Amino acid sequence: MAFLFWKKKKVVEPTPVVEDVVEEVVVEVVEEVVEVVVPQPVVVPEKPKPEPKPEPKPEPKPEPKSEPKPEPKPIEKPKPEKVQEVVLPKRKFAKGIKSLFSRIKFDVENLDDLEDVLIQADFGVDAAEKIVVEVKAKAKSAGASTEAQLKAILADVIAESLERSDAELNLSSGQLPYVMLVVGVNGVGKTTTIGKLAKYLAEAGSQVVIAAADTFRAAAVDQIATWADRAGATLIRPKTEGQDPASVAFEGVEAAIASQADVLIIDTAGRLQNKTDLMNELDKIRRVVEKTAVIAEVLLVIDATTGQNGMAQAKAFAEVAKVTGIALTKLDGTAKGGIVYSIQRELNIPVKLVGVGEGIDDFAFFDSREFANGLVN
Repeated sequence: MAFLFWKKKKVVEPTPVVEDVVEEVVVEVVEEVVEVVVPQPVVVPEKPKPEPKPEPKPEPKPEPKSEPKPEPKPIEKPKPEKVQEVVLPKRKFAKGIKSLFSRIKFDVENLDDLEDVLIQADFGVDAAEKIVVEVKAKAKSAGASTEAQLKAILADVIAESLERSDAELNLSSGQLPYVMLVVGVNGVGKTTTIGKLAKYLAEAGSQVVIAAADTFRAAAVDQIATWADRAGATLIRPKTEGQDPASVAFEGVEAAIASQADVLIIDTAGRLQNKTDLMNELDKIRRVVEKTAVIAEVLLVIDATTGQNGMAQAKAFAEVAKVTGIALTKLDGTAKGGIVYSIQRELNIPVKLVGVGEGIDDFAFFDSREFANGLVN
C-alpha cells in the first residue's frame, strides 16, 4: 500500500508590527504528490505450537487385600502383690485325747447314762442334756443300734456344736510383724505354749521374735530363753531385773521390725490376784505396741485339767485382756475335754490351739471334727 503527501510552497507574509516580533514560519505545502513506498514487514506465520501430549494417567494400583485385623489382646491387670500369709502345717492330736467311754458301754439301752458322762467331762449340765436329746433323735431317725453307729452320731453332734469360722490364727492380713500377746495365770503352761508356738511357726518358714515381758519372775525369763533357743527364735529379754513390761514389749516390736520378722510373741505376767493391776499393765502394753504395730491375737492359755476353774480364769481374762482365742494345754492329761465346749458356747471365744504332750511338737490347731472323734473313740 502507498501513502501520498502534498508539498506546499512557503509564503512570506508581512510581519505585523508589534512590540514583540514573532517570526512566523509557514510551511509551504508541496503540491506534488510524492509516493513513498514503505516496505511491509514480512509476517512469518507462526508455526502452530504442538499441543502438549497428555501425560499418561497412572494405572490405578490394585488395592491390597485387606487382611483381617487381629483382635486386640485383652489388657492384663497387674496381679496384686501376694500377701505374706503364715500357713501352719497340719498336725494330728486326736490320739492324745482320752475317750469319754473308757468306763461304760455305749449302746441304745445306755443312752441315758451318756448325760452323766458328758457332765463329768465338763460339758456342763445344759450342754449335756441338749447333746443327748440330739443323739437320741438322730439315732431314732437313722435306725442306729450298734455302738459304732451311735458313736458316729455323737461325734457329729459334738463337732457341729464346736464348728467355728474363726478357729484359725489371724496370720493373713499381711501387716507384719504379726503381734501375739499371750496371757494366762502362772502354772497353766504359758511359757511352754509360747515355745511350742514359736517352733510351730518356724516350721512354716516364719522368723519369730519373743519378748519376755513377764519381768516379775526371773525364772520365767530363763525358762522362756530355753524354749526360744529350742525353737530357733530371737529372744528380747529385760535389760534390768523388774524392767517395765511395756518397755520390753516395745523393744520387742523394734527388734521385730528391724529384723523384718514375721511374728512377735509377747509373754505377759499372769497375776490374777488384783485384776485392776493386770488390766492396767495389759492396757499399757497394748498402747505401746499399737504405736508401731497391730496386735493380731490375744491368746489365753488354759490348763484343760483344771476343769471349771479354767472356765473362771477365762471369764476373768476375757474382761480385761480382749481375748481373741484360747490355747488349751494338757488336753492329754484329762478326760475333761468338755471345757472346750463350755468356753466356746458360754464366752463365745474360739479354741484355736491345743497342747497334747510335753514335747515341743505336741501342739496343733484345734479341729472340731478331730477333737470330737478323739473324745468318742
